[in-house]
Amino acid sequence: MSIIKLSNVSKKYSNGTTALRNISLEIEPGEFTYIVGPSGAGKSTFIKLLYRELKIDRGSGTVAQYDLSKLKRRDVPMLRRSVGVVFQDYKLLPKKTVFENISYAMEVIGKSPREIKKRVNEVLDLVGLKHKIRSFPNELSGGEQQRVAIARSIANAPKVLIADEPTGNLDPENSWEIMNLLEKINLQGTTILMATHNSQIVNTLKHRVIAIENGRIVRDQEEGVYGYDD
Repeated sequence: MSIIKLSNVSKKYSNGTTALRNISLEIEPGEFTYIVGPSGAGKSTFIKLLYRELKIDRGSGTVAQYDLSKLKRRDVPMLRRSVGVVFQDYKLLPKKTVFENISYAMEVIGKSPREIKKRVNEVLDLVGLKHKIRSFPNELSGGEQQRVAIARSIANAPKVLIADEPTGNLDPENSWEIMNLLEKINLQGTTILMATHNSQIVNTLKHRVIAIENGRIVRDQEEGVYGYDD
């Protein structure tokens, strides 16, 4: 059973601009998929629909068995337990330590202090930052901040991890570190969907590639290539 399924999904913005047109796709559990395309093609809109930052206008969609069209606002947090999100600009809480940034994601769903401590240590071990547990975001490099953001995104063991340009603010060395980490998380069974402009990554670490242009899927390839100049 597909973990993500969209059927004829369209999205318009309030100014009348059509961001997505009749998008249909299925992603299986455990897949690693790149979303590529020129700037303004609709990639971010597509991703925001999947974690219900935006609502579908037409068509239907399910993510981790949650119906995106019928999901009530109060149930969105339930969806987001199954869907972790990593952003280009990290979105860490500046006044909280590394431990607190990650534990916060678990506190809001009622995990016990004992569970939280155990899991925070596990995810920091995975991302190689246990020694930074008491540091604040401004004491970390960009690469370290993104690794903390990834640790936070998987703290509640989501079925799906959505990464929106996760290497966009990083130098090549840190970008490859982040990609190695995402590969490792994927090997543990997490479905990963990653929007990116990084052609070198897409062409080197081969996975399924879905290309979006002018709000439409124009290409869907197993072990595809980037195929754009930007």
